[in-house]
Amino acid sequence: MKRFITVTCIPVVFLLLLSGCSATQHARAVQDGQDGDRLTVGTVQREIHVGMSGAKVIEILGSPNVVTTDEQRREVWVYDKISTESVHSASSGGIAALIFGPIGAAAGGGMASGNYSSGASATSQRTFTVIIKFNEQKTVRDFAYHTTRF
Repeated sequence: MKRFITVTCIPVVFLLLLSGCSATQHARAVQDGQDGDRLTVGTVQREIHVGMSGAKVIEILGSPNVVTTDEQRREVWVYDKISTESVHSASSGGIAALIFGPIGAAAGGGMASGNYSSGASATSQRTFTVIIKFNEQKTVRDFAYHTTRF
């Protein structure tokens, strides 16, 4: 009877793990579709040029976050990307379990068993801003970019 239960539980556990991985992959794919890796310093340096049409800029970088005009009513496009990276790690356990193992910890043996917990976390943010200025003919007349990490 135990073998039958074990055999039928393995596919269920496998499917649950597989569906968790699938959901994670789907979330990444959706995020990549929204952001993509199109807006990078390398892409701007390599692909954006003075005289380029607005349609070509959109093809390369996607739609801008902000469209405005300068003092002479020429279009200015702003691309702004902000990303946050977080890393967390944690560990915990019992001192008695480290010294005596599971049997000594269960028996107690008059020894005090203390628990410990430790961990670390770090968060950093990156910003990348691209400003593209157009002339009256709707072609790129100037562009600039700025990136920070903190």
